[in-house]
Formats: sequence, structure tokens, C-alpha cells
Amino acid sequence: MRWKGVHHVEFSVLDYDESIAFFDRMFGWLGYKSFWTLDIGYRSTYYMARFPLFHSYIGIQPASGGTRLHARNHAPGIHHIALWAKNRREVDAFHNEFLLEQQVEVTEPPAEYPVYTPGYYAVFFDDPISGIHFELSHTPLLPSPAAWRRWRRALKTEWARHPQWTRPPWQAAMRRLPSKNEQRR
Repeated sequence: MRWKGVHHVEFSVLDYDESIAFFDRMFGWLGYKSFWTLDIGYRSTYYMARFPLFHSYIGIQPASGGTRLHARNHAPGIHHIALWAKNRREVDAFHNEFLLEQQVEVTEPPAEYPVYTPGYYAVFFDDPISGIHFELSHTPLLPSPAAWRRWRRALKTEWARHPQWTRPPWQAAMRRLPSKNEQRR
């Protein structure tokens, strides 16, 4: 079912045991559940927000080599993963009560990002072991009228910065993808 989004994502980490200890604390704070593979031909630990009827999960497995990631470099690969927050208060509490207390590198403190979508609110951080870049974000189901106005204002500001755009960004950004039937022709 396409409407549920990503089924799962798995990360290879530099120090598996140290990473699992960090992710247990992080995902535990956010209320996730976890299971592991019991080393049945491979070794992974999984985290999901809803159990047993999860719709997506995150897997952690040991890397066979490599170096720490640096999201600022924008190297090929996954740049970051965003986790859903229940509301803005959870983003702020996670920042103050988990990230700061655990001395996790916060690359962008909690803020509203009106250019993304109305009411978008997030904090960005790097896992301290492998450098995987994370975001905890909240997008309201029904943004306030003020959030809509901030979004439109942010998009108009972007439009003014790009004189080459012939249509407003809220129209130009929408892309049509070729359907399954069109690709068969």
C-alpha cells in the first residue's frame, strides 16, 4: 500500500553495541518498541512506533567498515531521516530533555520551517556514534490560519529570490510523474 509511506529503512553503524545503547535511549524516550533478529544469519535491531501493527520501522545493523558520516558534506547516500513527532511540545521536550541532556550534537535547534509546509516544526541532530543525521518533526493535520500565512509569505520570499521562476513555487513545485501505463508504451 503506497499510502503508508516508507515500509522500513536500515542503517549500518560503526559500533553496533554503542549505537544500540544510544538508539535504545533515543527511541525509548520517543515511546518506540523494539525487537531484534537473535542473530539468525544476520544481526539487526529494529525500532517501530506502533507495535504489533506497525506501518514502518528503522533497522540498525553492524557496518563492515567505513567512517563516520557528516551530513553537511552532502555525500551520496541518505542525507537524513525524519521521525514523526506528536506535536511541537514533543519536539521541544525531546530537544531539552533528551538531546541536550545526552549531549547529542544538535545541528539545528527546534524551529518552525514555514517554507516546507504550513506549521512545519523540527529539530535536527546527528547520532553521536555513526553520524546519522536525524530530524524530529511535526506537521499539523490542520495548520492554523497564521501558519498558512507564514507559509505563503516564505514561498513569496523564495519566489522573489528566483527571478527565473515564471510561476509561483506553490504551483511550479508540483511535478507530474509518469504512470505505470505510460511507462509501458
